[in-house]
Amino acid sequence: MQDLKIVVKEIRGHCDSMEVGDYFIVRGGHLTIPEGHFCYWALNSIIPLLPAKQRKLDEPNDWMPTTWEVQCPDPKGDVIMQMIPIDPE
Repeated sequence: MQDLKIVVKEIRGHCDSMEVGDYFIVRGGHLTIPEGHFCYWALNSIIPLLPAKQRKLDEPNDWMPTTWEVQCPDPKGDVIMQMIPIDPE
């Protein structure tokens, strides 16, 4: 399984929970939030995609291999998170 780093890439609106650069790491089935916080709503919007992004994606016409950003569902925050593949430890 591919390990991932999920980073707040951009905040286009107002978010009082996170800042650009906040992140968490997914290694296998383990999630680590190094700085001690990550918005609950943003986390819920991206968690369903993580198992698929951790696997090899090579099916023709599939959108998953080309989609690496997710938007938080809060319309006032408009927080963009980026999933970045990382090397295993």
